[in-house]
Amino acid sequence: MIDKKQTIQDNAKSDKDTGSTTVQIALLSARISNLSSHLTANKKDKHGQRGLQLMNGQRRRLLKYLERTNYDEYITLTDKLGIRRGQRIVR
Repeated sequence: MIDKKQTIQDNAKSDKDTGSTTVQIALLSARISNLSSHLTANKKDKHGQRGLQLMNGQRRRLLKYLERTNYDEYITLTDKLGIRRGQRIVR
């Protein structure tokens, strides 16, 4: 089980920040790790696998947005959460 309040406090920019991109990514990462550990024990849970894929896609879209808008914060967050990142395409 994830501690939602603690995750929000760790990643919030201010006291009332609950919906910024960094907080959303951190919450999704916690849910993804929780569901991944569930799926290692329950390999036939196909509905859980689909939920995991949807969460991964949502987190990937949020990370892409954060990379475009605030690259320094993106680097800091991926290092903090241990998320691998691909090569940056400079245009």
